[in-house]
Amino acid sequence: MLSARKRTTAALALVLSGVLLASGCSSKSASKTADGTTGGSGGGGAQVTLKVGLFGTFGYKEAGLYDQYMKLHPNIKIVEDSVEDEGKYYPALLTHLSAGSGLDDIQGIEVGRIADVDQNLSSKFVDLNSLGAASLKSNFYPAKWAAATTSDGKVMGLGTDYGPLAMCYRTDLFKAAGLPTDSASVSALWPDWASYIKTGLDYKAKAPANQAFVDTAGGIFNAIVGQSANQYYDSSGKQIADSNPAIKNAWDTAMQLSTQGLTAKLSQFSTAWNQAFTTGSFATIACPAWMTGYIKSEAGAMTGLWGVAKIPGGTGDWGGAYLGIPTASKHQKEAYDLISWLTAPDQQKTMFTNGGHFPSSEAAAKDPAIAAHTDPYFGDSPIGQIYSDSAASIPQAVLGAKDGTIKDLISKAITRVEAQGQKPDDSWNKAMSDIKSASSG
Repeated sequence: MLSARKRTTAALALVLSGVLLASGCSSKSASKTADGTTGGSGGGGAQVTLKVGLFGTFGYKEAGLYDQYMKLHPNIKIVEDSVEDEGKYYPALLTHLSAGSGLDDIQGIEVGRIADVDQNLSSKFVDLNSLGAASLKSNFYPAKWAAATTSDGKVMGLGTDYGPLAMCYRTDLFKAAGLPTDSASVSALWPDWASYIKTGLDYKAKAPANQAFVDTAGGIFNAIVGQSANQYYDSSGKQIADSNPAIKNAWDTAMQLSTQGLTAKLSQFSTAWNQAFTTGSFATIACPAWMTGYIKSEAGAMTGLWGVAKIPGGTGDWGGAYLGIPTASKHQKEAYDLISWLTAPDQQKTMFTNGGHFPSSEAAAKDPAIAAHTDPYFGDSPIGQIYSDSAASIPQAVLGAKDGTIKDLISKAITRVEAQGQKPDDSWNKAMSDIKSASSG
């Protein structure tokens, strides 16, 4: 991502299993349902078209949730407008917000941008508390809720999903290199990042020259940063990328992988990277929960050839997004009814078991069915337990207004090393200079 989170543009082939609970269903007037969502816009009233502006694939359409909601609310028509690249989506969103036009009724907000919305754009988005969101607070992980709350208590968005970390790996490539293949044994290989690098060197010694241990240093960098509460900003709002040892440690570890020939030197979300899921170009990948859906969409018919193990360190967060409502929307109540339903526990459980989007709803995540979830595609690795354990101990990170921009600049710095051969120190220094300029702008 390598901003905080990019999403696949490939359809995730999600199929609804069973019948979704009609938690949003009501008659003509709004009413509270058992799970705390608002049911309004039921079977009566004028026809309303709700436009949903997103980046990449959030999975709602693919999971059939839009169709389910429209069946429950016949007077609502949902039209999704998705832009492939969040890096293009957000600047366009800022332009539309400034003009007060060209906006959808609901807009997706990347986690790396949510602090910018809180601090600089709160007047452009509806305070969801004014529509009843305060009653939903207990559904969500505290950190997820807090990240979308302004200093004066306004709520800018409802969390779609969380990004707890694991490590995905190719079981066939591990077996060929003489490494264990079951999830528990693989997890035991790397309790920390030093052990992960050692495992990579062991793999390299036995694997063919065209098979790298990991896809890119960029993914590992993001994963390590996601394990720290202190990232690019301190609690006072000061940008600390150049002085925070956690950031430099993540960089140094990523550079160890790169300079020791352990990465495939791919740029994540590029065409070459997508193709590499099937060619065996890499054996491991830092794997936030949403990445499992991406792997399935890109790797295709490879059931059982992928596994999921614990991430070194056992926890961390990478990704997740929000749904907000611009004040320019003419259908704010109907938009709120939809986003509160989409992010309700029942729908979030469906999104995880069918597409790998781990719940931002703590209530949903604590359902025993989540921890018990496995997937034959990943060799029945204990996916639910691994991601549940990771989510339970994620540190609450301090987010800043330029988080997304900083992550993009560091991603470019890593690409300069891997693809262009620039020396790590030179690329680091340029990145810090670029970040300083961007943060002061």
